[in-house]
Amino acid sequence: MAQRYTRIFAALDGASTQEAVAQRAIALAADNHADLMFGHVIDSVPYEASGVDFEALCVEGKKRIEADLADLLAEAQANENIPSIDLTVRAGRITDTLAKQLIEPADPDLVICGERGLSNIKYVFVGSVSTFLIRNMRCDVLVVKQD
Repeated sequence: MAQRYTRIFAALDGASTQEAVAQRAIALAADNHADLMFGHVIDSVPYEASGVDFEALCVEGKKRIEADLADLLAEAQANENIPSIDLTVRAGRITDTLAKQLIEPADPDLVICGERGLSNIKYVFVGSVSTFLIRNMRCDVLVVKQD
């Protein structure tokens, strides 16, 4: 029998693949009767010297995602095959915060993310979130490709 997932974590990037990632996560959570956790990290690096209020930034970021994905989130919450849905937004260095503050505490058996649209040159220096997750997570990782 195929593996059933019980806890699915979807990493939202706030960008072009976010909706596709959310749709795939909702479909898989419903098919597997799995708990669904969405997480987003606001990159703190550009703000580190400015003394910005990260808590307020996270509240604002969460509201923006809830607004951007309102229809999908409502559909997921109404789906009786998805026992629970959670959305968490944190600020920090993206890969470290995503792994240590969002994914590891959730202990998912599947992580879903989008592929990042970074240029080849930038990719060499920065790497990508999806590559980081594939290499570092101890569970299955599904990368949703852009059209």
